[in-house]
Amino acid sequence: MLAALPVVNDPRLLVGAKTFDDAGVVRLSDDLALVQTVDFFTPVVDEPFDFGRIAAANALSDVYAMGARPFSALAVCAFPQGTLPLQVLIDTLAGGLSVLREEGVLPLGGHTVKGPEFTYGLAVTGLVHPEKVLTNAGARAGDALVLTKRIGTGVLATALKRGELEAGARDAMVASMAATNRAAAEALAELGVHALTDVTGYGLLGHALELAEASGVALEIAAAAVPFLDGAREAVGSGAIPGGLVANRDWAAGRVEFDGVDDATATLLFDPQTSGGLLAALAPADAAVLLERCAQRGVAAAVIGRVVAGRAGTAVVRAGAR
Repeated sequence: MLAALPVVNDPRLLVGAKTFDDAGVVRLSDDLALVQTVDFFTPVVDEPFDFGRIAAANALSDVYAMGARPFSALAVCAFPQGTLPLQVLIDTLAGGLSVLREEGVLPLGGHTVKGPEFTYGLAVTGLVHPEKVLTNAGARAGDALVLTKRIGTGVLATALKRGELEAGARDAMVASMAATNRAAAEALAELGVHALTDVTGYGLLGHALELAEASGVALEIAAAAVPFLDGAREAVGSGAIPGGLVANRDWAAGRVEFDGVDDATATLLFDPQTSGGLLAALAPADAAVLLERCAQRGVAAAVIGRVVAGRAGTAVVRAGAR
């Protein structure tokens, strides 16, 4: 689809669609750049307030993944007429606003239309110094890969829809999705981060492969080092496989080699995440500092692999720890 559209060439455009990054960045002046993104989706949980929180955290994540701070946001919503009570929309918007308030982001309003299915999210504007923009295109051979959230929200949300998810696993899933990436972004500040992205709909491997492609490198991932949410393996075992996971796996065919990795783990590496963590490529010494800073902020970060020289946009996933 994008290949059929004209390419935007403008000296003010610092980050556009070329590298499939998390947000667009436009230079406004020598010391200020504008970061813009939009993200919205249908409910992943039953409680409207929680859905609002999750959708807001997910949208803000794109700005944090560019090394920027969110400044303002607009709500984007489609709501079915006559099939859901208006209180559902009110509670969802309230959940989103609660996250914006906690993050210090200015809500500007938004736009709502009638639609066949309930959809909600945010268009977010962020600010950053032009020389401090972080993209997915700078990873270097020898870098460590650090992930700042556990994965598994896709299969868990699918299990929830099927009525198969235990309360404890549900609560852990919601807590993970509703947590923003601000603390992780603060931990990353002033470190020598070479590449950064967030892990969302394309799954851990999908976003990692995009980072590798944009950076002209390959990756080695240690499957045993990747942290999973409680209940994720059980969800895979019960067949709670979202359609997005299958699409992610098909897209990555021929780009990923698995070495001794069990089927459940391999499946989870393609799991589409909602409001997932950040994935950073940085020197091993800086990665060690990042883990310490994350622990101080209550962020359960982990080194899950490394960047290597090789065919751009490919990865080898090995069964053992790093």
